[in-house]
Amino acid sequence: MPIDQFNIAAIQMVSTEQVSVNLEKVEELVIVAINQGAQMVVLPENFVMMAPHRSLILAAAEKENDGLVQTFLGHLAKKYSIWLVAGSLAIQSDVENKVYAACLVYDSNGYQVARYNKLHLYDVDLPEAKERYRESDTFMSGSDLVVVETPFGKMGLSICYDLRFPELYRQLMLMGAEFIVVPSAFTEKTGKKHWSLLCRARAVENSCYLIAPNQGGLHTNGRQTYGHSLVVDPWGEILVEAGKGACVVLATLKKSRLKQIRKTFPAINHTRFSFNLMRE
Repeated sequence: MPIDQFNIAAIQMVSTEQVSVNLEKVEELVIVAINQGAQMVVLPENFVMMAPHRSLILAAAEKENDGLVQTFLGHLAKKYSIWLVAGSLAIQSDVENKVYAACLVYDSNGYQVARYNKLHLYDVDLPEAKERYRESDTFMSGSDLVVVETPFGKMGLSICYDLRFPELYRQLMLMGAEFIVVPSAFTEKTGKKHWSLLCRARAVENSCYLIAPNQGGLHTNGRQTYGHSLVVDPWGEILVEAGKGACVVLATLKKSRLKQIRKTFPAINHTRFSFNLMRE
């Protein structure tokens, strides 16, 4: 029998540069989520490490389907019988000194069933905050869109800076996505102005649920992230929202709610523009 509703948890962290410390925190928060009834858990971007230097990211990068972190994630999903969306971690590429920021999905048996490489890399300057970011110095851009079949419906994958590109989310919706995850590490500066606005806009534009776990606090590398992890419904209503610090927020997603909105307010069927799918 098809599942009409399920519980999904967005985990907010304040990751350090120490992998072992971060993984201990991940399991601690997953247990909290399980105790609240979570069937799927979504981790934030950079949950493994918020590194002060690119050399640490490169050193910690794992081979595909091989490494301490990936083994840990599989065991965690199986141990607690949950679907686990591992926000982002560094996976080695074929290019020297470049890695992918990969979002990995594990089923309740602990098998990795999907991988999405971050498409849009955060290369921006924030002069007022005296901040400069150049993800392309370390990371390779991905090329494929990913929608995953789950027992709870079709899930689209995205990461952080992707949130600013509405065409990506429209493509995911056209590929069948009913809910979309956007694990993030939004800065304090940009988060105050744009985080909630962008999350709600992407949900409303595509009449879908959006799950957005964020990093949320002052990190040991000096970076400050915004927090306010949230879950938005297809009508743009914020179902749950965190504050600052490490925590869990949980919401119930209802497929009947999504179908009702798409039927009674079918804006996604009224577009006058055509879209070419990047990947069938």
